[in-house]
Amino acid sequence: MTARPPSDRPPAPTFATALRFWLKLGCISFGGPAGQIAIMHAELVERRRWISERRFLHALNYCMLLPGPEAQQLATYIGWLLHRTWGGLVAGGLFVLPSLLVLILLSWLYVALGDLPVVAGLFYGIKPAVVAIVLHAAWRIGQRTLKNAWLWAIAAAAFIALFALRVPFPAIVLAAALIGIVGGRLTPRYFALGGAAPGSVTSTRAAPAVIDDDTPTPAHARASRAHLLLIALTGLGLWLAAMALLVLGPGGKDGLLATMGWFFTKAALLTFGGAYAVLPYVYQGAVEHYGWLTGPQMIAGLALGETTPGPLIMVVAFVGFVGGWQAPLFGAESMLASAVLAACTVTFFTFLPSFVFIFAGGPLVESTHGDLRFTAPLTAITAAVVGVIVNLAVFFAGHVFWAQGAVDVFAVALALVALVALLRFKLGVISVIAACALVGLAWHLLQR
Repeated sequence: MTARPPSDRPPAPTFATALRFWLKLGCISFGGPAGQIAIMHAELVERRRWISERRFLHALNYCMLLPGPEAQQLATYIGWLLHRTWGGLVAGGLFVLPSLLVLILLSWLYVALGDLPVVAGLFYGIKPAVVAIVLHAAWRIGQRTLKNAWLWAIAAAAFIALFALRVPFPAIVLAAALIGIVGGRLTPRYFALGGAAPGSVTSTRAAPAVIDDDTPTPAHARASRAHLLLIALTGLGLWLAAMALLVLGPGGKDGLLATMGWFFTKAALLTFGGAYAVLPYVYQGAVEHYGWLTGPQMIAGLALGETTPGPLIMVVAFVGFVGGWQAPLFGAESMLASAVLAACTVTFFTFLPSFVFIFAGGPLVESTHGDLRFTAPLTAITAAVVGVIVNLAVFFAGHVFWAQGAVDVFAVALALVALVALLRFKLGVISVIAACALVGLAWHLLQR
C-alpha cells in the first residue's frame, strides 16, 4: 500500500458540516436499504471522501451481520467514527427522524381522510421507480463487490436459496460466512475485501479519504472491555427505564404501549436481512394476535414505508400509529395524541438495539479491518447480499407489475425508463422518484 501526501487528503468535516449532511441524508434516503447504501457510498466515498472504499465496505459488512436496519446502522457507524458518540447519535437519529415525521403525517392522512385518488396515483408511479432503484443499487454494489467467479457464485446461490428454496436469511449469512472462512484460508486472494488482491482498491482510487485505508483507528474507537461493559449497561438501563415508564402508564404491563414496547423489542432482535425478513412476524403479531390493525391497513403501511425516506422497517411507526388511533389511551378525544405516542414508542424500541450494537461492537470491528480472518467471511457475506438485493427487486417487481391477474404494461415501461435514467443518464434518486410520481398520478387520473 503506497502512502499518499497529506495535502491530497480532504479536510476532516466539522460536526456542523456532518450534521447538515446527515439531515440531508435522512430526507433523501429513498429506495430501501440498497438505495440508501448506494446514496451513502456515492456521497461519502466518491464525492466527499470522508471514508475510503475498504473502510466503508468493512463497516457495511459488520452492519449486514446485525439484526436491524443496516443502512441506518452504517450511518451511525460512520458518524461515530468521525465524531465519537454524539456523531453516531446524530447520524443514526437523523436517518430515522424525518421518516418518522413524514410517516406520522401520512398515517394521519390515511386514517382521517381515507383513500384519496391523488395519493393512490402518486403511489402508483413511485412503486415502479422503487423497483428500478433497487436494481440499480444491486448493479452498483455488485460491480464493486463481485470481483471473481467465486463471489459471483455466492451471489447466485444466495438468490436461488431465497427465491426458489425460501431459505431463511440468517442461514444464508451463516453459510456465506463459513464459505468465506474456508475460502480465506485456501484461496485468500479471492476473498480479500472486495474480492481482489490486497491494495487493488487503493491503487485505483484517485485520491485518499479523511478515514483512509491506512488511517490509524481514532482513540475513541479502540476496543476495551470497560467500554463494552459501559455501552451494554447504558443500553440495558435505557430500555429498562423506558419500559418502566410504560408499565406505570395507562393499562400497566398489559397496556397498549407496554405491549408494543415488548413486542417491537423482540422484532428488532429478529430483523436479520432487513425489514422484509421480519414483516411476517410483525404481521402475525400486530394483525392476527393483537389486532392493532387489519391486513389491508398493513399493506397500506408497507406502501407508505416503501415510498418515504428512511429505513423500510419504519413501517412499524405506521403500525403503532394505527394501533394508538384505534385504541385511544385517554378517551375518544385523544386519538391523535395516542397515535403519535404509540408511533414514537415503537420507533424507540425498534432502533435502540441498533445504537447499542454499533457503539458496543464498533471498536471490535475497527481492530480487524486489516485482518483477512475477519474480512474474508464478511466479503463472502457481501457477495451473498447482492443476491439478496436482486431477490428483493424481484419481490417488488412481482407485486408492482402483476395486477389483477395480468401484467401492468405501463408499470413495467415506467420502471424500465427509470432504470435507464439511473444507469445511462446518472439522474439522482429524488429526481427519478419525483418524475415517476407525477407520471403515475397523470396516468392514474386518466384511467378513472
